[in-house]
Order: sequence, then C-alpha cells, then structure tokens
Amino acid sequence: MSSGGGGTETSGSGDIARTLDLLWGTGQRPSRGPKPGLTLDRIVETAVEVADRDGIGALSMRRIAAELGTGAMSLYRYVPGKAELLDLMLDRVQRVSADAAELGDGGWRSALEALGRATLALYRRHPWLLEVNQSRPILGPNALDGLEKMLGRIKPMGLTDPELLSAIIMIEGYVVGAARTQLYQEEAERSSGLTDAQFWEAQRPALEKAMLSGRYPVLAGLSEDTFGPDFDHFEFGLQRILDGLEVFVARRTAGEEG
Repeated sequence: MSSGGGGTETSGSGDIARTLDLLWGTGQRPSRGPKPGLTLDRIVETAVEVADRDGIGALSMRRIAAELGTGAMSLYRYVPGKAELLDLMLDRVQRVSADAAELGDGGWRSALEALGRATLALYRRHPWLLEVNQSRPILGPNALDGLEKMLGRIKPMGLTDPELLSAIIMIEGYVVGAARTQLYQEEAERSSGLTDAQFWEAQRPALEKAMLSGRYPVLAGLSEDTFGPDFDHFEFGLQRILDGLEVFVARRTAGEEG
C-alpha cells in the first residue's frame, strides 16, 4: 500500500462502487466491442505505460484510445472515465511478487528494510505516483495483497495493530520524501541543462569566499566529503528509522516480560 504524494490527481475521486466492481471483478462484464483484443487489462496497462513515459498530465481517455488504435468511446464500455482508470492503475502497479525472499531473511526488520527499498524502486519506475494524492485510496486486490503480506511479516514485532500499521506508514512516508527529492533533482538537471556537479561547481567561488570570511566556522570545518555523492543518505535514514523501531520493540518486550 503506497501513500503517494499530494500532486495533480486524487485517488478515489470517481465512482467508488464502479471502481470496486472493476478492481474485484464483481461488476457486469462489457459485451464484446468492435475492437478485437481490447480488454480492461490492456487499457490499464497502456495507461500505465503512457504515464510512465510522458507523466500523469498526459493521461486522458482520448490519449489511451489513440495508443490502442481505437476511438475514445470504445474505452467507456470498459471503464467509466479517467478517475476510475487512475484507481485501476494505482492498484496495478502495486502487484506483489510471490517471491518471499523479496521481503528479506524472515525477520521484521529485514521485511521493513525491503519494503523501503522496494517502495523507492516503485517510485523510480513510476514517478507519476508522486503526483497522485493517495490519502483516500480505493483498496483493490493488489494493494490488500501487499498489506497482508507485510503485516504477516512484521506481526512478530509484538506491537498493537495500529502500531504495526503506523510502522508501515512511517517507512512509506520516509520513502516518499526521498523519492520526491530524487525526482526533483533529475527534473532540475533536465530543465537547466546542468549536471549536479556543474551546478555546484558554478557556486564554488562564492562559497569558498564565504567560508574564508569567518562567518561560518562550523561549515568551514566540515570534511571535504560532507556533501559528496558517495554517502547514501537514503540508506542512512532508513537504517536509523529501523534502529528506532528496534529500540521501541525491545522496550515493549522488556515491559511485558517484567
């Protein structure tokens, strides 16, 4: 279950009942249309491909129809509109692998660690997710499969159910911030035409002068690698969150045994 960003689109803004029917396959299936091979799955997959390639702003029923070589009206036989299609896309990209090894070595810490890395990879594959407000998601089978799998792995933490859910939300919230920072950096490089190294090199003369002024003694005393590219800030932050949870779990366990 991914929390997402607070951007240009909002999940759950369409016909909720119809969206749930489509997600769970409980609604009436459309009669065969004039376009051979056109299915709801193809429509959703094509929509994801368009969003991955051109961003969520490029998504429209007309655009998806053009990609599929059909008329926009043909799509409405399968999905009511763009809002419902977005919710189907969100659930689609959250499909969970059956490979248990992806959640680590079996302990709750390795499971949350794997969740953090997998969620970052998800946003890297589908950066448009950061432009979707998912504060009120429509929960489909893939989203619930992922949540079920993760809760099962972290249940041994011995926390209350709300605390277990909060641990997942904590990891996902951290990842959203890190993913957005990475996305903004890439967008800045594309729009400016300057690499990150070129951008900071352009500031070097002014910054060196500032450091020699005596006004910033703490900054001037930092090691040369402080702002270097080799330090993994994402991994450092993720491990510190997990360290904090480990301390909390240990205290809870000690309190129960006492």
